[in-house]
Parts: sequence; C-alpha cells; structure tokens
Amino acid sequence: MHVKFARLGPAGHEQPVVIALAADGIEQFFDLRPLTADIDGAFLAGGGIASTQEALDAGRLPAVHAEGLRVGAPIARPGTVVGIGLNYAAHAAESGATPPEVPVVFLKPSNTVTGPFDAAPIPPSSKKYDWEVELGIVIGREATYLADLDEAAACIAGYVLANDLSERELQLPGAAGQWTKGKTLPQSTPLGPWLVPAGEIDATALRLRTWVNGEARQDSSTADLIFDPATLIHHLSQHMVLEPGDVIITGTPEGVALSGRFPYIQTGDVVEIEIEGLGRQRKEFHPAT
Repeated sequence: MHVKFARLGPAGHEQPVVIALAADGIEQFFDLRPLTADIDGAFLAGGGIASTQEALDAGRLPAVHAEGLRVGAPIARPGTVVGIGLNYAAHAAESGATPPEVPVVFLKPSNTVTGPFDAAPIPPSSKKYDWEVELGIVIGREATYLADLDEAAACIAGYVLANDLSERELQLPGAAGQWTKGKTLPQSTPLGPWLVPAGEIDATALRLRTWVNGEARQDSSTADLIFDPATLIHHLSQHMVLEPGDVIITGTPEGVALSGRFPYIQTGDVVEIEIEGLGRQRKEFHPAT
C-alpha cells in the first residue's frame, strides 16, 4: 500500500496524517495521532513508517476530513536544514561557476521552513528574489562518520519537495559571497505538500519543474544531480551529525532568474514548483509586512 505523510491545520497546531488508498481505491486521509503527536525525528527514528503501515492494515487509524485544512510542512520543525549548492552542472554553468568536485554546503535556519501554500513574502528592498525547485531528503536515523554509501542510503526516511528561495543580491556580493544572508530569509524554505517514504519512490530520475505565472522556467531530472542523496549524506556525516528529522535540500537545476534569462520574482507573481511523485507547491508573492 503506497502511503504519504502530511501535516494539516493551523501553523503550530498541525495534525499528523497519512494519505493512503482506501478499500475503494480512492486516496484518503487517516489520523496518525493514535501513533504519534507529530511527524518528527522521534517518529521516524522509532519505526513510525512501518508502524503506520501496520496500523493501516489493521484498520486502527480513523479517517480525517481534510478538505479546507491548511497544509503545513510535512515534517515538524527540523533541527537542521542543510543546503547543497551547484549540484546540477547546467545550473553551475548558468551561475558562472565550475561544477564542484566536492559538495558545496550551507545551512539554513529551521525557522525558514513553511508550508507549500502559505503566504510568500518578498523581503524588504529585495531586487533579486529567486526560485529553486529542489529534492529534499528527510533523515530517519543518526548519521555520523558513515563508512559507506549503503550506510548513508539506510539513513533516508523519505523525500519531500522543497523550494530554496534565494535573494541573489544578498547571496552573491563581492568576491567572498554571503550565501547565508541570501538563503536564510523568513519563509524561504517551503516544504511539501507531503513526505514520501524512501521505499515508495525511486529518487534517481524524478522530473523537477517550475512555472512562473504559468510560464515554464525549470524542467530537469534528479538523474542529473552531480552528487546523489547517498553520496551527500555520506559526505555530510564526515563533517556534522545528521539527526532524525533533519532535511537536506539537494540543489536546483538550471532555469533560475540568476541565469539572466528571466526576471526575478515580482509582486503578484505566482510561482509553482513540482517534483514527480512528491506533489506541487503554489506561492503568490507579495511584499513582506
């Protein structure tokens, strides 16, 4: 039975649910609160995905009427959000950079995480706010000094759709650059709408797309990643502790405004992103208040 995990309800008061096919073959939402208070690191590390399947099979999870409920990020506030830069060769080229020989790593505060359809503020004085559709990896077990790629792959709980919204004027000033300043703005890491368990999806060749006001911008595949998920986790584990519930956003393909081919995000723009099997986000941008 294929399942997806989501969190529904007001910000800060989301209800954990699992989405699965009911007996009639129609997708249905089921309440996860008999198993967990939230979809977080403790749930993932404690075998929550397997327990969910067992509870579904036994009919122990009540149905949820989800219509009209806000969709939150599908993982409760992560301890760490790790960003990977320049992880598609064509995007590195459009950014004027050489494809990296080792992963380019930066960190994002967890308070940048927001839901896939929440308000999308353009930072004050921003002139170059940019979209970045990305595959997100959700960690399911602690990763420290992993020995090989098999160990790394075993740490993946699942995958999410992510947008690494970036203010290029802040990110790339002068020779040193300031990636942290350009990638840590409020509500700049929309996740979701759902988390798909690693065993439910082949992340090696997923189509990624972005539209701005209905016009195509990005259209690529995770097959073009320079460093795949297991390689990234193995590498990161040599430099930091990855904990259950942490999220790694793996880089964006070509087609961003930084390329010079498209205008940056403007007031009233609608940006939609999608990854095959991981759902779709929609954001209408307005000045921050």
